Order: sequence, then C-alpha cells, then structure tokens
Amino acid sequence: MLVGLGLGPGDPELLTLRAVRLLKEADSVFVPGRIAYDLVLPYRKAEILDFPMTENADRIRSSMEKNAERIADPAREGMAVLGILGDPNFFSTFHRLCEVMQEKYPGIACATEPGVSSFTAFASVAGVSLGDSFLVTDGSEPRSRILLKVRRPREKVRELKREGFFSFILVERMFMDDMKIYSADELPETSDYMSILYAGR
Repeated sequence: MLVGLGLGPGDPELLTLRAVRLLKEADSVFVPGRIAYDLVLPYRKAEILDFPMTENADRIRSSMEKNAERIADPAREGMAVLGILGDPNFFSTFHRLCEVMQEKYPGIACATEPGVSSFTAFASVAGVSLGDSFLVTDGSEPRSRILLKVRRPREKVRELKREGFFSFILVERMFMDDMKIYSADELPETSDYMSILYAGR
C-alpha cells in the first residue's frame, strides 16, 4: 500500500499524532524534497524523490513514472509512505502519482492521511477569520464544491445537478464512532448538522 501522508505547512509542531505514528510504522518512507525530509527526520530517515516544479507535462509524466517505479516494490511488499507538505488531498502531486501507480501497478492500493492544510494555516498566520464561505483556487476554474452543515442532502443535490454537478459523496459525523459515508444513490433525506457534501463536475 502507498499512503500519501500530510506533513502540515512546515512547522514540525503541526505534524499530527497520526502522521508521527505512521512514519514510525511504515516499512519505507519517501519525501519530495528537503523541507519534507527535515520534518520526517526526527522520526526516521526518508528517501528524497524528484518531483520537479514545472508546467512541462512530459517532464511531470516522466517524473511520476520514475517515482512510481521506485515506490512500487516497497508498496507491494508493505506500507510505503510519501510524506507531503500540507494535505495530500489539496493541490498535491500525490493524486498524479496515484494515477500513474494505478495505471502501471494496479494491484497497489493508494490512500491518504490528512495534514494541516496551507490555507487553514494561512488564516492563523495572517490573523484572518474564515468564518464565512470562501473560494480556494490555483487560478483555474473550480470543478468541485465542498458544502458544510448539509441538513437536507437530497434537496441540495437536486439544486447542484441543475448547476452541472453530477458526482456526490456525503460524509456524516466524520471520524466519530457513528460516521457514515453515502454515495450519490444512497443519500438520506436529512442528515446530521456535522455533515459534509462533496459535489464534482
């Protein structure tokens, strides 16, 4: 298995307890650069892989294939961890790497473990409150929405479908003992206050 592990925004004290545990338990650990390497080092040594910061699609693809080849055997034999700054689910190279892994080595499962994301850390550093709805983008057109506190998910999905969204996942009471995850065809009529709905185009 390959696990994309969020290391937080760069402060060693913002690694999660789960991140520290997984670093210690992993059979092998990889990182994309020196900052991530230094964050991981107090818990174990890691191998630095080359993930170039470029918009050249051919170079990115070549790098992903090379890194997937290096990770494949350790991930097939045990738990391989790729430690990534921030959270591996937001604007992360981990998603691209997993696409290549699934294409080249379909028997290897990919999973993620969250970390403190850059934009939530930014709010703390900048002293701003994100108490209202906000947009996070890299300049491209947003292709998904995350909605909090969705009390009537079926009704909300009907609205979103009219706006061109077609993929939906609802998570209710996340990380609690009674957590539930619903696909689009099993959404309840009403849901808990602590619910999050994903909508994708």
